[in-house]
Amino acid sequence: MPRRHILSARQRSLLLDLPTDEASLLRYYILADDDLIHIDRRRRPENRIGFALQLCALRYPGRMLVPGEVIPLAVSAFLGAQLGITGDALIRYAVRRQTRQQHMEVLRSIYGYRTFPGQGAPARAFRDWLFAEAEQARSNDDLARRFITCCRNTMTILPAITTIERLCAD
Repeated sequence: MPRRHILSARQRSLLLDLPTDEASLLRYYILADDDLIHIDRRRRPENRIGFALQLCALRYPGRMLVPGEVIPLAVSAFLGAQLGITGDALIRYAVRRQTRQQHMEVLRSIYGYRTFPGQGAPARAFRDWLFAEAEQARSNDDLARRFITCCRNTMTILPAITTIERLCAD
């Protein structure tokens, strides 16, 4: 039997969409000098902006990009301006799936991001934490927000939204 959704489409969007407002872009998507050093190691403009975008998406909202995801113009233009690259260079990014995967491996290695644990002791620790938080949460949305904040704080890449909903519903 399929699980019911505990979040509305709007709630999902608010939690996981890339930011497009200026305040959020300034807060989360400004690239530091160290970031620029790692980004500049990519040869082509499309790989530099794609690498930067993946880094920023890991930082906020805390997830990996989905293949074929439409990137808001505000995001590509904001990152492109910092890199001296036009935002439309992103169109050519990751024509090879391996490029996107290699960039993700490099980002994990450099910045210390880790994938969400599906099982074992780390997964139990997340579930135990969620159980304790559920007693204080005001709603499913509040619990999902707390979970996402915890993942961001521990540099854990968010799992799929269906996994988040399942964990919060259990």
